[in-house]
Amino acid sequence: MAMYLTRFSYTPETWARMIENPEDRRNAARSYIESAGGKLHGFWYAFGEHDGWNLWEAPDNVSMAAVALAIGAGGALTAFETTVLLSVEETMEALRKAKSIRYRPPGA
Repeated sequence: MAMYLTRFSYTPETWARMIENPEDRRNAARSYIESAGGKLHGFWYAFGEHDGWNLWEAPDNVSMAAVALAIGAGGALTAFETTVLLSVEETMEALRKAKSIRYRPPGA
């Protein structure tokens, strides 16, 4: 299964609702990814550009995209960005394959 890192930010209205009714959102996140056949590996809140970070595992890009679309369509976030993560083994394979690609820079 593929690994994904997401960064998210809540709307001010979402933070106001969470202050009035604090909720551990890990359970909700876990249910979303499990419904697509995946697993939640981590959920963190943060200071800075994004309010939180998630580490997910999903069967494929389509499954993760479905989760991201469903969450994004909910209206509680101002940002939801997903990065596909590669294992060291996948990166090593990509490096070996890159050897056979004859890239030519523009204008060269």
